[in-house]
Amino acid sequence: MRIAIDARELGGQPTGVGRYLAEIARVWRTLPAAAGHEIIWCSNEAIEQPLLDRQGWRVAVRAGGSLYWEQIAFPGLARAAGADVLFAPAYSGPMTGSMPLVVSIHDVSFAAHPEWFRLREGLRRRTLTRAAARRAATVLTLTEFSRREIHDHLGVPLERIRVAAPGPSGLPAQTAGGLRQETVLMVGSIFNRRHVPELVRGFARVAATHPSARLAIVGDNRTHPHVDIEAVRQASGMANRITVHAYVTDDVLTRLYAEARAFAYLSSYEGFGIPPLDALVHGVPPVLLDTEVAHEVFGDAALYVARPEPNLVAGALERALYNEPTRAAVLTAAPEVVGRYAWTTCATAVLAALEQAAAEQRRAFQRH
Repeated sequence: MRIAIDARELGGQPTGVGRYLAEIARVWRTLPAAAGHEIIWCSNEAIEQPLLDRQGWRVAVRAGGSLYWEQIAFPGLARAAGADVLFAPAYSGPMTGSMPLVVSIHDVSFAAHPEWFRLREGLRRRTLTRAAARRAATVLTLTEFSRREIHDHLGVPLERIRVAAPGPSGLPAQTAGGLRQETVLMVGSIFNRRHVPELVRGFARVAATHPSARLAIVGDNRTHPHVDIEAVRQASGMANRITVHAYVTDDVLTRLYAEARAFAYLSSYEGFGIPPLDALVHGVPPVLLDTEVAHEVFGDAALYVARPEPNLVAGALERALYNEPTRAAVLTAAPEVVGRYAWTTCATAVLAALEQAAAEQRRAFQRH
């Protein structure tokens, strides 16, 4: 079987979908079930990715803008390669064509909360994702919560939506030893729904009575309406104890997890939430907003904040940093939670969906 994959997210500095795709590729490199398949990694530019250097795999490149490339160039590359099935890992894919499609939709925030998006961007996402989802042989997602959301907001029958949960990001876990500092870490692109200003203000209340407390934020600012995070940092009165980085290398990120004593991820809406899972792998209790998906994924292995209000955030951070019984309870629950999620399981499920889509297409041709 030949699989053509939209691999554009593997270029540059992969985050989000790029890491999702990289982890799947890493598993497929050694997965016996993947050994007999040819894989064509399609992109609009060259991909400098040693991970893809494997017998039977190749990169196919055709230039083009985003919409043109997805709808015209990508299926063209797939046809030229003789592909049997398409995999679109980033919400949308070709809306027309006879080649079977499997698409991953990680969440539907753009449909559930259109107010979080610019008008044109939200309309584009809703249109393309809904069309791809309805055309797809299978829609993959990350949680049962997202499976129901895709059904409710995009109209896809539940039987065509499968959960293929991800695993931790693969950053090497380090033994903290005496390195743990009174640091709260937040990792992830900064969206309005992740309530970073409230995190900063809540942390400032904790820092007022704990001179060694620090807050480290790692994530590109993608807020809309735009929030000036630097202005929020300066206004907190604790700017000298708060750092904000748009991006750091994996080595630096590993060190930050090893040094942190608490993790914060105050998101109102997620498809899953890998960074808090990484925190648990590194022995760091996460503080999460009290949402349905957070409970589905993390259960007892987290502290929950009822609402993104600075006083409530401060109380949860205080417990995560300094209340030893609370910390111990969360970290005791962590191994069971972490053990439920593995990239091998996810990548195997993705491959199975692709194999099924291609097989059903062959059977349909044989009947006619």
